[in-house]
Amino acid sequence: MESNEKPSAVKIWLIASRLKTLPAATAPVVAASALAWYDGSFRASPAIACLLVALLLQIAANLANDLFDFQRGTDTPDRLGPLRVTQAGLLTPGQVKIGLVVCFAISSFLGIYVASVSSWLILLVGVLAIFAALTYSGGPLPYGYYGLGELGVFVFFGLAAVCGTYYAQAVTLTPAVFLIASAMGLLSTGILVVNNLRDINTDKAGGKKTLSVLFGATFTKREYFVLITMAYLIPAILWFFFVSYPWVLLPYLSLPLAFRAYNHVNKQAGRDLNSVLAETGRLELVYAILLGIGLFFSR
Repeated sequence: MESNEKPSAVKIWLIASRLKTLPAATAPVVAASALAWYDGSFRASPAIACLLVALLLQIAANLANDLFDFQRGTDTPDRLGPLRVTQAGLLTPGQVKIGLVVCFAISSFLGIYVASVSSWLILLVGVLAIFAALTYSGGPLPYGYYGLGELGVFVFFGLAAVCGTYYAQAVTLTPAVFLIASAMGLLSTGILVVNNLRDINTDKAGGKKTLSVLFGATFTKREYFVLITMAYLIPAILWFFFVSYPWVLLPYLSLPLAFRAYNHVNKQAGRDLNSVLAETGRLELVYAILLGIGLFFSR
C-alpha cells in the first residue's frame, strides 16, 4: 500500500480504539475475578460481561479524548503520541461521536445484564464511568486539563473496575478487594503519568494543566516511581493479612519489567516514551495475571 493511501475503514477504527491501551482495562477484571475465585464467589458470566464493559469503556474513553482534544486544539501536528484519527482527518467528529454512542450503548446493555444478576448498584458505577470518560477532556471543565487526571484514572481504572467486577460476582466487598483495586489503580495511573511526561511541552502550549505541566519532568518521574513502588507493596500486605499462602507474592516475578520501565522513564523523552506506555500497560497486565495465578493456587 502506498504511504499516502488512506487506511481501510477497519484499520482506521482499530487505530482509533488504541488497542495497546486495552491491558489497562483487562487487568483489573482479571485481578478482581481471581479474588472472587479465591473467596469462592467466582461467576463466569458476570465476569465476562464486566470484561467486555471495561474494554468498551476504555475504547470509548480513547475516542472521547481523540474527539475533544481535537476540538480544543490540543492535538496539533506537533503531537508526539500515537496517531489521533480526528486530527489526522481519518474520521470526522461526527463519525467519532457515532463510535462513542455505539460503545456506550453496548456497554449499557451489558451493564443492565450484570446488574440483573447481581445488584442494580452496578448501574450507578457504570453511569459514573461513562460520565468520567466524557468529562476527562470534554465538557466545560474537563478534569484532565486541571491536574485531576491521575485521580480519575485511579478511581475508575482501579477502585471502580476492581470493586465493580468483584461486587458483580460476590455482591459484597472485602478489605482485600480495596487493596487489589489500589494496586490496579496505581499501575493504571502510571500509564497516564508516562503519557503526561511525554506531552509536557505540547500540553503546556495547549493550556492543558496536567500535574506534569504544573510540577515538571523531575516530579513526574518521581511520581511514576512512587506509583510503581506502592503497587509492589500490596502483594506482601495481602499475604501478611488476608491470604495464607505465599503464592500471592507471584507478582514480584514481574519486577524486572517494572525496573526496565522505570529505567526507560528516566532516560527517554518525547516520542520515545510511546514504547514505555506500552511497557507499563503490559506490566499491569502481567502483574494482574501473576496475582490471579497466585490467588488461584492459594484457595
